[in-house]
Amino acid sequence: MYRIASGSTRGLSDTERFVRLLDGLRAGGHEGLAGFFDGAGDLTVARAPGRLDLMGGIADYSGSLVLELPISNATHVALQLREEKTLRVASLGKDGERPRLFEMALADFQVSGRPAGYAEAARFFRRDSEHGWAAYVAGAFLVLMREKGCVFDRGARILISSDVPEGKGVSSSAALEVATMRAVSAAYGIELPPRELAFLCQKVENLVACAPCGVMDQMTLACGEEGRLLALLCQPAEPKGFVELPEELAVWGIDSGIRHSVGGADYGTVRTAAFMGYRIIAEAAGLSWRESAAPGHVLVDDPKWGGYLANLRPAEFEGRYAALLPERTSGEEFLARYKGITDAVTSVDPARSYPVRDATRHPVFENDRVERFARLLRDWQGLARADELGGLMYLSHESYSACGLGSPGTDELVRLVRESGPAAGLYGAKITGGGGGGTVAVLGRRGAGGAVEAVAREYAARTGRAPLVISGSSPGAAAFGSLRLKAVDSSQ
Repeated sequence: MYRIASGSTRGLSDTERFVRLLDGLRAGGHEGLAGFFDGAGDLTVARAPGRLDLMGGIADYSGSLVLELPISNATHVALQLREEKTLRVASLGKDGERPRLFEMALADFQVSGRPAGYAEAARFFRRDSEHGWAAYVAGAFLVLMREKGCVFDRGARILISSDVPEGKGVSSSAALEVATMRAVSAAYGIELPPRELAFLCQKVENLVACAPCGVMDQMTLACGEEGRLLALLCQPAEPKGFVELPEELAVWGIDSGIRHSVGGADYGTVRTAAFMGYRIIAEAAGLSWRESAAPGHVLVDDPKWGGYLANLRPAEFEGRYAALLPERTSGEEFLARYKGITDAVTSVDPARSYPVRDATRHPVFENDRVERFARLLRDWQGLARADELGGLMYLSHESYSACGLGSPGTDELVRLVRESGPAAGLYGAKITGGGGGGTVAVLGRRGAGGAVEAVAREYAARTGRAPLVISGSSPGAAAFGSLRLKAVDSSQ
């Protein structure tokens, strides 16, 4: 069995279960993983939760303020250092499924004695779709090699167990990255402040796994605190402290049963369209620009808004710029006139049509909504103001849908919450994360869990999908720290 040599479970029942699982694994109790860890070696354990995006969502890449809550569901990673310079990764399956396994030599991340390029690594993981998930884990090693100059003279065995729902818009991929990066840094003695850890994890997702996310999720999961909303100004990631959720209020998530993917075409299209809108506005404002070395990308000198759409005020946007933006335009037409966009992780596809006006309007108005939401919470005057909070959430949801990121399931859940209303203790709801399915965040009166369950049951009756209800909160990876587990004889 293992005993905790340093760190604490912080009384978290899921962490205590994970330690017991490791005990069972050492005793040979998991099919397919016999001998995965050296029975005498120490283990380093890290934990990162998922998150609920209460307000801000896809406006993060345009510099918005966002309000994020770490949830109770989390990903655990156990890492054991090994002398052989290989990475062997096992991800435990759900409901008796066999674990997913991946193995590679650390030398595969070297080219002529230097760390491989990100494009080469991305191709390495894309060549076998069955192992694409491993990019989020093994990618941490390459990012540390390239960004921190780390040299790994030993390999690792890495075991993953997660109860963060995948493809539901609650940051399962970021939880995997953050927990892995935290375990790697602790095991190899690499000092990484939480904010830096989050940026490195974003590089894993953007450049190795090739998903065009902002840094909101990684910052929340690295820096979040239990039961508090992280206020983050995404320019690119400036923590603005925590916003207390009043005692009278609680937040839930309801899964629509429709799979969400941050790497999906809809999210990428809307993100690209927002940067197209910024480029058009920058041109109209007379800002100077030049073409970048990367084809289809430009650099804009922007002392006015700092390069972020969220810094436009709604009145300025509507009065001066909205009419200049096409409702839709083709990538080919845009590139012919404007040459490219400033976003480093997406590109304009000449053959695609983009919803420029709505995608550009969303972050401008969303930032304003989030600022008002935060002010209402900080100057809380009781449940009489809860309807105002809910109204802002409904406006945010409508804006997602206008961009094209709604889905029948999430729209139905929001309608059901609205129908139940304050009489049932439910004040507002909106789609979370990248949209296009996934989870709906619900704001309600504390103790209104029964009304949330009733919404979930009605949704199941109308759609045939049985939704998962998410509740509770837990600490981010930095607040949790890490555990070092030492193998001991069971007789001791």
